[in-house]
Amino acid sequence: MNNTIHGGQAIVDSLQLHGVSRAYVVPGESYLSVLDGLYNADIQTVVCRHEAACTYMADAHGKFTGQPGIAMVTRGPGAAQAYTGIHTAWQDGVPLILFVGLIPVADRNRESFQEFDPNQWFSSQCKQVLILDEVSRASEIVAKAFHAALEGRPGPVVVGLPEDIIQQEFHGQMHPVIPVSQGCVADDQLNIILDALSNAAKPLIFAGGQNWTPEASRQLTQFAEDNHIPVIHDWRASDRVAFDSPAHAGYLGYGRSDECAALIETADVLLTMGTVLGDVASDGYKLRQSFDKPNYIVNLDTSLRGHSGSVTEHIIASPISFSKALSKVSLLTSSESRASWFNYCHEQQRKDCAFPEKETAIESTDQPYASMTQVIKAITEQLPTDAVYSFGAGNHCLWAQRYLPTHTFPSQLSTRNGAMGYSLPAGIVAALESPERLSVVVTGDGEFMMNEAELSTSLRYNAPVLIILMDNQQFGTIRQHQEAHYPNRVSGTQLQNPDFAALANAFGAHGIRIANNKDIKMSINEAMQVVTKERRTVLLHVMTDPEQLMP
Repeated sequence: MNNTIHGGQAIVDSLQLHGVSRAYVVPGESYLSVLDGLYNADIQTVVCRHEAACTYMADAHGKFTGQPGIAMVTRGPGAAQAYTGIHTAWQDGVPLILFVGLIPVADRNRESFQEFDPNQWFSSQCKQVLILDEVSRASEIVAKAFHAALEGRPGPVVVGLPEDIIQQEFHGQMHPVIPVSQGCVADDQLNIILDALSNAAKPLIFAGGQNWTPEASRQLTQFAEDNHIPVIHDWRASDRVAFDSPAHAGYLGYGRSDECAALIETADVLLTMGTVLGDVASDGYKLRQSFDKPNYIVNLDTSLRGHSGSVTEHIIASPISFSKALSKVSLLTSSESRASWFNYCHEQQRKDCAFPEKETAIESTDQPYASMTQVIKAITEQLPTDAVYSFGAGNHCLWAQRYLPTHTFPSQLSTRNGAMGYSLPAGIVAALESPERLSVVVTGDGEFMMNEAELSTSLRYNAPVLIILMDNQQFGTIRQHQEAHYPNRVSGTQLQNPDFAALANAFGAHGIRIANNKDIKMSINEAMQVVTKERRTVLLHVMTDPEQLMP
């Protein structure tokens, strides 16, 4: 019996060796051998409708599972359209591997069909570009890609697969998984941090980034609650400590409250875990920039890329390792000032996430628009505690970030580079990975239309999501900036939209239009029934006032 396999099969076998259960692809003739290898593999091949959505799904997979999301696209235009997902994973520090089919080796440097240079295109936005030029190294390349994506600060890796190379017979060995270090916490460094926290009157933990697990989240929460140390979250990473935990102190970044932002400036000791105080979290390098303010940083990235402000101590460890170390320490010496500060910080978070008793823009059920605030409020009253939320970029995110309760990790999938079109692909990933949980997609009219075709992906792979689409007939965030810089000169930000409920129905989903407040309760009851009982994707088309740009 002939057991010879081709290079494409070796790639797939290596993916299985690394525990891959799902790959997100837009097919191309340049990597048919890999698609052939997937034919009988124990890997679900999720066919996407656009390369950006394909890489967004891989990014969301990396965020949701902690393991590299796998995306596959073809050369030239396919690789170009996947680039936005690579940029997203690069800025968010997410493990992702993009396999790109390439032209045959003999056709290089001849301006052949769809030819491009992967190194020139991707090297500034990924951790490594690997090109398979020898079929015997196929498995080795996969192992190195996984290691590169996961070691240190996680990030994307691009693997180029020349069409002719992956068609050749593979006679090499399967390369074993390369272990990835989570760093370590030396006793002396841990004691330095514990002493700083214990002696501080107003300590604060700043949490975010990757390399978290549900267990790490629980361990951090327990430490913070037991020792009265509040935890403030990085932008779009509000699920490291539960929404209703007394340790939750809100979040930084766009849409944050002034009171929450003041906490990081007021804190006399800041412990940063898994992330850095970067551009968005620091309000454009304004918050906590004094070198007199002590900052203790726990991060696997030895370069601390993106950090601003002082570095008092740097522990090269992941949140997983550090949270485990925290779980073993004794209680800190109690402090009345620390307890008072702890309660004050949580109070600011509760104020920020509380629904207003009365809205100024839309108070009556007779108004020609629906209130996004009232829609989100009605949704939260019916949500299970383990719901997962996804949102991309746009003013609709302000409602999702502020009000949707993140009770468990992971439960918030979003982008920190402002990439639009992310919400639906990410929601599909959550539904595929955890079908027992409700996946809630919050999106806007501009954001949704960038990847609306993925509705068909949701339906084809039985990944039901509840979509809340805010339709204000404009690119609302840009309109808001426009009004600030050029008041009353609206230009280039207005949209003409379809009937989104009808569009959802055309795809085979269940569309519901909410045109005013009196429609809200009945519409949400219907939506929850369909998505949870019938397990069908539902789109709530919420018509909102174009002048109400924020909660």
